[in-house]
Amino acid sequence: MNRRTLLAGAAGGAMLSAATPAAAATPKRRFHGKVVAITGATSGIGKATAIAFAAQGAKVGFCGRRAALGHEVAAQIRKAGGEAVYIQADVRHEDQVKTFVDQVVSRYGRLDIAFNNAGIRGPGLPHEVKLADWDDVMNTNVRGVFLAIKHQVPHMLKAKSGVIICTSSASAERARPDGAAYSASKAGINGLIKAVALAYGTQGIRVNAIMPGTTDTPFARPPGIPDPDWEMFKKLWGPLNVGGMERMAEVDEIADAVLGLASDDFRFMTGIGVQIDGGDSAGRKMVMPTR
Repeated sequence: MNRRTLLAGAAGGAMLSAATPAAAATPKRRFHGKVVAITGATSGIGKATAIAFAAQGAKVGFCGRRAALGHEVAAQIRKAGGEAVYIQADVRHEDQVKTFVDQVVSRYGRLDIAFNNAGIRGPGLPHEVKLADWDDVMNTNVRGVFLAIKHQVPHMLKAKSGVIICTSSASAERARPDGAAYSASKAGINGLIKAVALAYGTQGIRVNAIMPGTTDTPFARPPGIPDPDWEMFKKLWGPLNVGGMERMAEVDEIADAVLGLASDDFRFMTGIGVQIDGGDSAGRKMVMPTR
């Protein structure tokens, strides 16, 4: 083999090597180009889900009442190379919900997926709950979800497709004595998504709910507890309260479940509340006495 042939071969190898990265380009991300609207995404499950959708290529518009936190989340997503916009909105007010949804559609051109996650807790024994607090829980957790769906559906009807996921709770089926308002509100969401699924199933819109068990979020963690104390509490709490995996959920685990339900992998699922509770709904472990 002469020198010219060797050089040509080397050049061809170099060209092949240079072309290899293009040929092995990163696969298209699961939600590439999809537009997602999320309520209640300034912290916790909503924040984790916004970050997860953006990491999978979605354009994310999200709302929440806490503007400083909202802008921080949006900046975090953009810094990681994702696309997101924060729009301040309170789901208790219809005009703000409509404005939020319309602004997301105006910015990104359509609405493919909605995750209606905003919610609050209302502790207290039933006879101790103030009517104003009861109304606040219902207006946020149930009315807020209804308002979001009301203003999301028209955009999805135009496209004849869409996925709506709402955050219910394992508490919808397993109540606590001091959680009457919260459990009632989450059970209301389960009823709502069934009606919406029946109303729009033939028009390409799927509607489901997630029902998380206790998740390690600011929602569950009392303020002021140092990290080491919180970690110790979780280790003790899990075996006593979760019958299956004996631990709290992590926010990323709930976010992954939302992304799964939003994908085409579950294109024939609608009108269902899905338990994501580490097996707690399966029952409690029984310790047999020893002789």
